[in-house]
Amino acid sequence: MSLFLQIMLTVFVAEMGDKTQLMMIAMAARYKLRDIFIGAGLAILALNALAVGLGALVSSVIPLWLIKLAAALAFLYFAWSTLRGEDDEEEETSNQGGKAPILAVFGSFFLAELGDKTQLTAITFAANAGAAHALVVWGACSVGLFAADVLGVLLGYLLKSKAPEGLMNLLAFGLFTAFGLLTLREGLGMLLSASGTVWAVTLAAGVAFAVLCLFTKIREN
Repeated sequence: MSLFLQIMLTVFVAEMGDKTQLMMIAMAARYKLRDIFIGAGLAILALNALAVGLGALVSSVIPLWLIKLAAALAFLYFAWSTLRGEDDEEEETSNQGGKAPILAVFGSFFLAELGDKTQLTAITFAANAGAAHALVVWGACSVGLFAADVLGVLLGYLLKSKAPEGLMNLLAFGLFTAFGLLTLREGLGMLLSASGTVWAVTLAAGVAFAVLCLFTKIREN
């Protein structure tokens, strides 16, 4: 039990203030609590299974820069769709029991957390504890990560109930955009050697995304 608590608390602290916890606040503006918990919970279980069992193999087969670029595109898509006001459509799909919101939460959370420091923490614990304690490591990492992200979700719903109409969508748009551009810069930094080129491409992508968002709002009006 001491090993379980040690790992759980370490992962919980490591996740506090992390981008995926902040992402849960943004998710609260788009999806129902049930869909977020199911999607994020499944992603956490899958991520920690990879970390404990196949994490090292996956990271050696799939380039981390590719994972980062895929996550960046996912974040920017969510920012754009939030700007389009697709929340009501997602809410209606969720009320009908559709699987799209759950899959969306699962995919974005999985890509964002894959290769992140909390998964690397799980890999480290698994290596130190050995195969005999693999289930303990997996369970402790999952509980710690889920507990930290639940706080983010609850904070998001608190803000949603208290904030003026439209403010949470604006916050979600800003968070997703920031995550997308920051993750894009991380991926480009792993792919390109020149830091000046990385910043130039990131800036160009930001400008292009801003133009897309402006064009989207003009078409809606």
